[in-house]
Amino acid sequence: MDPIFIVILIVLAVLAVLDLIVGVTNDAVNFIGASLGTRIASKRTILCVASVGILVGVVTSNGMMEVARSGVFHPDMFTFTEVMMLLVGAMLADVILLNTFNMLGLPTSTTVSLIFELMGSAVAVTCYKVANDSGLTMADVGSFINSGKALAMISAILVSVVLSFIVGVVIMYISRILFSFRYEKRMSRFGSLWCGVALVGILYFAIFKGLKSSGLISPDTMQMLNDNITMILLYCWIAFSALLFILQRLHVDIMKITILSGTFALALAFAGNDLVNFIGVPIAGLDSYRMAVDSGD
Repeated sequence: MDPIFIVILIVLAVLAVLDLIVGVTNDAVNFIGASLGTRIASKRTILCVASVGILVGVVTSNGMMEVARSGVFHPDMFTFTEVMMLLVGAMLADVILLNTFNMLGLPTSTTVSLIFELMGSAVAVTCYKVANDSGLTMADVGSFINSGKALAMISAILVSVVLSFIVGVVIMYISRILFSFRYEKRMSRFGSLWCGVALVGILYFAIFKGLKSSGLISPDTMQMLNDNITMILLYCWIAFSALLFILQRLHVDIMKITILSGTFALALAFAGNDLVNFIGVPIAGLDSYRMAVDSGD
């Protein structure tokens, strides 16, 4: 194996660290903005809660890694050298793009960036192959790109934007109806129930959905949880509501608990979903190197 590929792996590792730095800088506001905006706790407390959420999200992260490996292009259509050059190009583009957007104070989606960077790199390498292979034409470019999967991911991102808007409007409308008038009185009556619903939602998406693809629990246990998920969530809601009601009577600010729990869940979701945007490509390069070494070709 040519030693240059060891150098390329080191470059990918360095780019992964840089991408994590600029990526977290870009996305941190998404999961700590609400807590900082409400000043519900000190900045140190908020950052500690978010850090724990990121660590848990990293441990339970599993389902997004195929995006970098084969979700955008067909790796079997390229040689090992071409794949490595493709991945290095995507990582360089990602670091430069995110750093530029951060400096300009502009928002961007790290997932969309990754998808199009991989697609652009794959198209560039494919065009190079076409130019150097008389048996290929520009009409063959589409066979190298996993366009169906890429378009499905892009469509899912666009749908998530619409759904987020609709759900945000509905939840906020209900919240305003319940608590806008006579806030203190209604909060003392229904606040624990409403915050209990929020905690159950966080528990379901952050824990049960996260653990489902993490491999940390056995399939039998996961099946048992899935078979009884409704009753488990109902019991959790009753328990959370009762606990929050007691804390409320002890003059504890239950909104602080709810908002910090949301910060934890958002940080967990960020790590579980977006982590692949920063380290998925270097890991794909490492996997490619191992396959090449094992094959001896």
